[in-house]
Amino acid sequence: MKVPAVGESISEVTIGQWFKQDGDQVAMDEVICELESDKATFELTAESAGVLRIKAHEGDTLEIGATICVIEEGSQANASPAPKEDDGDSAASSGGGKTGEIKEMIVPTVGESITEVTLATWLKADGEFVELDEIIAEVDSDKATFELPSEATGILKHVAQEGDTLEIGGLICKIEVVEGGAPAAAAAPTENVSASTSSPSGSETYATGHASPAAAKIIAEKGLDPAQIQGSGKDGRITKEDAMNAEAKPKAAAQAAPKPAPAAQKEQTVQAAPKVGGSRDSRREKMSSLRRTVSRRLVAVKNETAMLTTFNEVNMGPIMELRKKFKEQFKEKHGVNLGFMSFFTKAVCVALQEWPAVNAQIDGNEIIYNDFCDISIAVSAPKGLVVPVIRNAESMTFEQIEKEVVRLATKARDNKLSIEEMTGGTFTLTNGGIFGSMMSTPIINAPQSAILGMHNIVERPMAVNGEVKILPMMYLALSYDHRIIDGRESVSFLVRVKQLLEDPTRLLFGV
Repeated sequence: MKVPAVGESISEVTIGQWFKQDGDQVAMDEVICELESDKATFELTAESAGVLRIKAHEGDTLEIGATICVIEEGSQANASPAPKEDDGDSAASSGGGKTGEIKEMIVPTVGESITEVTLATWLKADGEFVELDEIIAEVDSDKATFELPSEATGILKHVAQEGDTLEIGGLICKIEVVEGGAPAAAAAPTENVSASTSSPSGSETYATGHASPAAAKIIAEKGLDPAQIQGSGKDGRITKEDAMNAEAKPKAAAQAAPKPAPAAQKEQTVQAAPKVGGSRDSRREKMSSLRRTVSRRLVAVKNETAMLTTFNEVNMGPIMELRKKFKEQFKEKHGVNLGFMSFFTKAVCVALQEWPAVNAQIDGNEIIYNDFCDISIAVSAPKGLVVPVIRNAESMTFEQIEKEVVRLATKARDNKLSIEEMTGGTFTLTNGGIFGSMMSTPIINAPQSAILGMHNIVERPMAVNGEVKILPMMYLALSYDHRIIDGRESVSFLVRVKQLLEDPTRLLFGV
């Protein structure tokens, strides 16, 4: 089974979670794993019934079309093949050894526009025994991280070091080919290391005390010593679960205890800083594909647009009174609450049609003006910020807008949004007020040209007709691209939105 095409602009996906384990029996069309792209999360279903053989692990990034797993069909699927470690043991006992052949591995082609890569991490040590197709290293390009599988079975000899930049086709390592399995010379160092893992006597192999590729990543991130981890896998191999459950050993009591000060220091009157107890732990996690894409696009918007923000404030009293008066009848009739979002969406649509530059976008040397209003709604989902789109919001009623907001927000929080539901959009609304934000400068959602930030409602003293009154006020912030929107248009747009919100009856009559 290969990674399917999940969208026109998506070239790679990340394996989020396996729902089935290697060797499990799966049925046709059964969901076996979850894939994450930079835009959405997808479920991968089995293309046939049989025994699952996993080829890529959780957290791996794969290009479209890459092999993700194999499903063994037919009667042979019920008989699980023996683990590779067993093959190595039998070969060693039968006298398997070096052939004298040296396999030179070069940096493979990983993309049309990629000319060089950086060796990020060796997952196998120099001189270690490796098997065919076993992951031995990770290489980074300017677009993605790739795993490098072994091209032969034998003894690994490093040529390039971690951090080295290599051109495509450059020599990265050599493998001294071994027939049958690990020779005794290769297994001996491993046995010495694995002695501390208290493996049963006589059961050590080259796998004992070694971490799988997924476990090696976690061990490196936690800064652990593999020799201090008891492996629960075959022949004592350290599994991903072992690495996740392991914790760094506390420092020796002698090291933690303060050393006695010399006589000269005792005479000093300056006292040392008091020792304060408490945890000093930290953890490192790999950024998700969605978070990496959001980070890249936000920086691109900041660097590629002439972004400016203008502010205004609106008296939310009239809308609050209207909601208080009709919210029960509205919910009883339409089955959905009457929220603030429908008022803001309707007001924004009216203002966008009056000031079309705010609803436009730049495409090369041209400006695209949209006669429709596709309003993007920023939603904080469990895996990051997503922006589903309400299509043709200018033609929708209050009831239709509220139902669409609830539908999209629910799908976003369940990670069920489709690509079509998140693409497009001509203008964005973001509500930081639900988290308590008083004022902010929202960043434009490219390729759009403007975004309106809503904030919390605070009662403040305001001067009204020469009198001081306490009113529920909200700050509005309009960030816009000054390349296409002038100051007059941005300020006038925001003033029009303020006018419609402070007198919502205008929305009903279109004035």
